[in-house]
Amino acid sequence: MTPTEPTGESIALFDGESLRGWHAVPRLPVPREPGGPQPDRDTDGYRRALTSTGDWTVEDGAVVGRQSVPGEGAYLLTDATYGDVELTFEARPDWPADTGLLLRATPLGSQGFQVLLDHRKSGNIGGFYGNGIGGVHAINFTLDVRRDADGRPDGLVVEDPATTLEPLTDDKRAHLRAAATGEEFLRAWRWDDWNAFRVRCVGRLPVLTTWVNGVLVAELDTATLDDPHWHPEAVAELLGPAGHIALEVHDNDPGMGADRWGPGAACRWRRLRVTPL
Repeated sequence: MTPTEPTGESIALFDGESLRGWHAVPRLPVPREPGGPQPDRDTDGYRRALTSTGDWTVEDGAVVGRQSVPGEGAYLLTDATYGDVELTFEARPDWPADTGLLLRATPLGSQGFQVLLDHRKSGNIGGFYGNGIGGVHAINFTLDVRRDADGRPDGLVVEDPATTLEPLTDDKRAHLRAAATGEEFLRAWRWDDWNAFRVRCVGRLPVLTTWVNGVLVAELDTATLDDPHWHPEAVAELLGPAGHIALEVHDNDPGMGADRWGPGAACRWRRLRVTPL
């Protein structure tokens, strides 16, 4: 048996009717990398973050995540933990909604391997970010919105670099060992509709792979990752061989404000299933 052959049956993470098997936690600041400086807990910002665990509901057979305290984020975590897996789900985010899904997340939710679903200006969908494990950003394109004659968003486009809020640098592209172009991604993406994701996470220092609507979008080998803030053994010790799966509602930081999460915005998730590998 190879390491990527299924070792168990597909498991439904969501019953379509309730949040049984999940629990919510605040989106709290954590060190950028294992062993880094701890956040100052004696601040108004930290205390405000503690008040928010998100507004998580079930609507029309989908998990829906919104901010419960305006401007503050949260996570929804599986009660169970998972190691090497293939995860499938469908997502339908509003614009703008900066969200994502974390694998091998710690009980805090804020530490783990994030599959990006940054459905906002300068965002990326299908790439990766190291939450609390170095802040490594591995993406190949950034997105913006197209607007109709009345100024309403009506589709995604590849971002004009001259207008970016978060530059796409050469090192972000170089981290990936396989990647779709922005144009390839856009041919697959369905605006204002459900989009199907498949994610693989395999290895002690995992290889992470994402497909969106059948298109391979990004692949990252964390065992060979080269970044000054990436400390592989410290990450392996922090996360261990298994962790929670976490859905994210982002906060509105001072840099992006409402461009990161619009007032009343939501992300919707359904058909979440995991297969042990």
